[in-house]
Amino acid sequence: MIRRRITVLGSTGSVGCSTLDLMEQAEAGGAGAFEVEALTGGANIARLAEQARRWKPKVAVTADPARLDELRDALSGSGVEAAAGEAAITEAASRPADWVMASIVGAAGLKSAWAAAGTGATLALANKESLVCCGPALIQRVKVSGGRLIPVDSEHSAIFQVFPHGAPEQVSKLTLTASGGPFRTRAAAEMGSITPEQAVAHPNWSMGAKISVDSASMANKGLEMIEAAYLFDMPAERIDVVVHPESIIHSTVEYVDGSTLAQMGPPDMKTPIACALGWPDRLPWPAPRLDLAALGRLTFEAPDEARFPLLGLARRSLQAGGAAPIIFNAANEVAALAFLDRRLGFLNIAAVVADTLSRMTASGVDSGSHNACDAALAVDAEARRVAESIVRGLAAAA
Repeated sequence: MIRRRITVLGSTGSVGCSTLDLMEQAEAGGAGAFEVEALTGGANIARLAEQARRWKPKVAVTADPARLDELRDALSGSGVEAAAGEAAITEAASRPADWVMASIVGAAGLKSAWAAAGTGATLALANKESLVCCGPALIQRVKVSGGRLIPVDSEHSAIFQVFPHGAPEQVSKLTLTASGGPFRTRAAAEMGSITPEQAVAHPNWSMGAKISVDSASMANKGLEMIEAAYLFDMPAERIDVVVHPESIIHSTVEYVDGSTLAQMGPPDMKTPIACALGWPDRLPWPAPRLDLAALGRLTFEAPDEARFPLLGLARRSLQAGGAAPIIFNAANEVAALAFLDRRLGFLNIAAVVADTLSRMTASGVDSGSHNACDAALAVDAEARRVAESIVRGLAAAA
């Protein structure tokens, strides 16, 4: 039986809810026993309170200080402490736990992931931005604390499961697979009229709105390329991306002898979450089963970087190093959210990212190592300011 003391950062989001669902299933089936130290969520107070009443954490935290009284009222009589704000989330992440799920979306999750990395816990990392902005320093922080980092993105989980961790020199290449998103076959001339509703309608995966937009633009695959470089200490030229519409092979590891190992499974985020939650054991749950005969065939194609330029921009940011990946991530987040708010056209997401990278590199912001958390957040804040000004300029010109 798997026993863990758990903290879930971002418990009300898609990954957080799936984590708690898996814990529920494991306990019901006698495969796990879990004590919850802390839960943190965003604006969905009703869901956070429901989770807290079920799992009885020491503390439940909302990111919005204005909602603290609402959370206190919702938890009245439960014995669960209520807290609110960024500092409270960081404190929750610092509490003693065996296993921490870091699934707060965006750069907002960076401080809490950094705090959790210093506790010695196993850090299940679903927050892309933590690695993109602070990858080498975050990984080192986990090692120094005596903890372990397990990636939860399906692609990195796939690599993690078949990677020779004790002998990385045996690996010649990593290949990340991409579904291609909802616009894989969309003609370039039609992409200017894409709506937020179309962008979030992913053909295979159930994800939050911002991550779905990143999948539609292939920015997510660019971010994952940067993550893979840091997680597995692999240079950009040895990381490939291939479009695989069925989303059955989640990534591959090519060895120096020509062998290639692939991790396969139906497209369900609970599988990589279960891998992280049970590691080094396997956590049984009623997962969808892979039926290769029913599938019939698996298909692959090269990504079209002319229609999806964010993939190339991410690779160049990784090769540039320094603060460039931080700038890429921040500008993309601003642009993607502006698109969801209907302030920016879909094709202009890449334009905002490219312009932000150009302006900040030219102004000398990318001038050294920015792997420490506070320094990364400072670059992130400046990149957001620049990107937002570009968004406003494009909106005014439209």
